Amino acid sequence: MEDLWRDSNILYNILCFLITENEKLFDRSDARLYWKTVLHIFSILHHVYVSLFAIKMESKLKNSEDLEIQSLYTYRVAYLTGWNFAFQTLFLLLSLVHDVLEWLDKQDCRMAARLRYWRDIIFSGLVVPFTLFVSSMFWCVYAVDRELVFPRAYDDVVPWWFNHCVHTNISVVVLIETLLQARRRPRDFKTEIIAVTVVDVAYAIVYYAIYYFTHRWLYKVFGVMTWWQVCLYQLLIWGSSYLFYFLQFPVNRLIHGDVEETDNAATGQVTEQVMNGTKEMNEDKTDTDSKPSSLSKNSWSLKYRSNGSKIENSHL
Repeated sequence: MEDLWRDSNILYNILCFLITENEKLFDRSDARLYWKTVLHIFSILHHVYVSLFAIKMESKLKNSEDLEIQSLYTYRVAYLTGWNFAFQTLFLLLSLVHDVLEWLDKQDCRMAARLRYWRDIIFSGLVVPFTLFVSSMFWCVYAVDRELVFPRAYDDVVPWWFNHCVHTNISVVVLIETLLQARRRPRDFKTEIIAVTVVDVAYAIVYYAIYYFTHRWLYKVFGVMTWWQVCLYQLLIWGSSYLFYFLQFPVNRLIHGDVEETDNAATGQVTEQVMNGTKEMNEDKTDTDSKPSSLSKNSWSLKYRSNGSKIENSHL
């Protein structure tokens, strides 16, 4: 029975293949690409399964008699958790396509360059700041009072593992991606800052609009605050997203090293060598230029030496 389970279980066979291939890839230059591809494939499968389960769960939310659960269905597209999950899914798809191009040695083509650009923009400008914000803010409020962010009434419909998939596993994806891929500096600082700002402002407009038209907060944590506390909390929300954005680059350099400085030093050495070589060439050229003048002088003296001796021996 155990042998039959091993033969029929796809996940077991995949894990065995990965472990076997890992032993072969320890000394290979494409080991990092291999594990990036593995991460992106499994993360996409994870996100697709969670998304399909969420679609299937909508009918339970819609038909529930509990008003809190019905509101979870009504405002399902307003939660930042869903936005961030979509950002990650898009990033993973772009990353997997780029991985395929790398395996095919097409990473220098125009399509790969565009994929790299938008992949890094989405990761640095959307995935990192809002993934870390969603995970940290959710679990911090959950630890204080879960009723303010994820009421116990949700447990009847939303499984515990689904909660971890959309609030915990997303940070694991970001962590492993950071360990595997070096992004020491912004790909396009202006575009990434605009992306963070647009999502921050759009998200605030959404939950303030919901409160304005329905007189209920999207998150109960706002309901226990006074207005000046809401303003401070809003500043905390915006500030934390920018903090996570700027913090990712020094952390990445701490993990992967600041190679660009090394490259600049090497470039400086090469430049110095080139300058020294140019100087030596100029010196050689100067010596070469001086030699023809001496040769011409010697040739001039040889040419007129006989005439000079005739003039000296003349009776004039």
